[in-house]
Amino acid sequence: MAREYLKKATLTAKSDATETKKIVREILDDIEAGGDEAALKYAAKFDQYDGEIILSEASIAAATALVPEKLKRDIQFAHANVKRFAEAQLGTVNDFEVEVVPGLVAGQKAIPVTAAGCYVPGGRYSHIASAIMTVTTAKVAGCKNIVACSPPRPDVGINPAIIYAAHVCGADKILAMGGVQGVAAMTFGLFGLPKANILVGPGNQFVAEAKRMLFGRVGIDMIAGPTDSLILADSKADPAVVAADLVGQAEHGYNSPVWLVTDSRALAEEVMTLVPELIDDLPEVNRDNATAAWRDYAEVIVCADREEMATTSDDYAPEHLTVQAEDLDWWLDRLSCYGSLFLGEETTVAFGDKASGTNHVLPTSGAASYTGGLSVHKYMKIVTWQRATKEGARPVAEATARIARLEGMEGHARTADIRLKKYFPDEVFDLTAEV
Repeated sequence: MAREYLKKATLTAKSDATETKKIVREILDDIEAGGDEAALKYAAKFDQYDGEIILSEASIAAATALVPEKLKRDIQFAHANVKRFAEAQLGTVNDFEVEVVPGLVAGQKAIPVTAAGCYVPGGRYSHIASAIMTVTTAKVAGCKNIVACSPPRPDVGINPAIIYAAHVCGADKILAMGGVQGVAAMTFGLFGLPKANILVGPGNQFVAEAKRMLFGRVGIDMIAGPTDSLILADSKADPAVVAADLVGQAEHGYNSPVWLVTDSRALAEEVMTLVPELIDDLPEVNRDNATAAWRDYAEVIVCADREEMATTSDDYAPEHLTVQAEDLDWWLDRLSCYGSLFLGEETTVAFGDKASGTNHVLPTSGAASYTGGLSVHKYMKIVTWQRATKEGARPVAEATARIARLEGMEGHARTADIRLKKYFPDEVFDLTAEV
C-alpha cells in the first residue's frame, strides 16, 4: 500500500529568499563598514530602541527584581536539567592518545571555542527557553566569553525573564539588539564585545540568513528554517493528545509544518476533526499562526503498517519527532532521521522545548538527515596532535616521501627526506615515486 494523503500541504517551508538575502547582505556590509554607529542606526530602525545596548549589572539586577519568584524557580529548574544533560554530553568527548606505530604517538584534544554569541528571539514570542538552551551549553562546554543577544521591545528593552535566564545560565554580557544588527554586532565584535567564534540560537528568516552568510568567518550551529514536527501514531494513540500536540507546534508560525503519520484511518479522521476546534480556542496571534500552518503546510498520511510509517518519517527527517504508538523500543531502534525524539504520550515536544534537558535548537527542513541539534559538541574544536621518536618517524617518513612524489608534491617529499638523512645518515632509502 502506498502512502495515502488525507491532507496534503499546498506550500512548503522552502520559499524564494532572494529579497531576504539582498536585505541581509546590505545590512551586514553597512554594519561591517560603519561599526557601532551603523548597528545603532539599524537598532533604531528595526528595534525602535535607543536605550542601553550592553546591559549593566544594575540593569540586570533591576530586571531580575521584576521576575516573579515562581518563574525564577521554573527557569532554575529548566537550567539545572539542561546543564545536567549537557554535562553528560561533555563526558562523551574524551582526550586520548594512541601509539599508531611503534614510536609515533597521535592524540585527540577537545578545546572549547573562546567566544560564543547566543541569539535569543524576543519578537512575536519571548523565548526564555532559548536563553537557557544556548547559554547553558556554551558555559558547560567551557567558552570563556558568552554573549546573549535579544531584541528589545520599543521603550522597554529585553524581556526581564530573558535577562534573568541569560544571567543565571552564565552569560558574560547581554546585548539589547535584535535581528541582523544583533548578529553582526556579535560577529564583528562591536560595543567592546569579543568577536564571536560561533553563533547559535534560533531566529527569523533574517537572522537565519545572516548566520548563513557569515558562516565560514564564524561557526554556526546550523542554518535553520521554520520549525517542523511529525507525529507517528498507531490506533492505540489518544486522538485528543495527538491533535493538541500538532496544534502546539503549529502555533510557532504561519509556515511551520506539522505532519501526522499513522496506520489508522479512524485516528487520522478524528484528529483532522479535532485540530480546527483546538486552533479556534487559541489566543488571536497563536490562532492566526496555527490556522495558516495547518491550512497550508500540514499533512496527514495513512500508511499500511509501522514499517511504512517509519520509512515515511525518515524521508521527512523532522526536527521534532513524536511516537505515540506501542512497542517504543522498536521505534527507538528503527528510526534514524530526526532532530529530537519524544517516545510515548508521557513526553511531548514542548517538554524538550522548555525544560526537560535536551536542547531545543534543532535541525529543520530535512537537515536532520545529516546533522543533530545544538549540544556542547558544537562549541568544541576536536583537534589532533602527534609526536614521534626517530625510529617511530622512520616508516612514516618513507611512506610520506613516496606518496608525496607520486602526487607530484616534491616539497612535501623533501620534508621527509631531510629527516631520514639526518636521523639515519648511514642508510639508503628507496624514496622514488616509481609504481
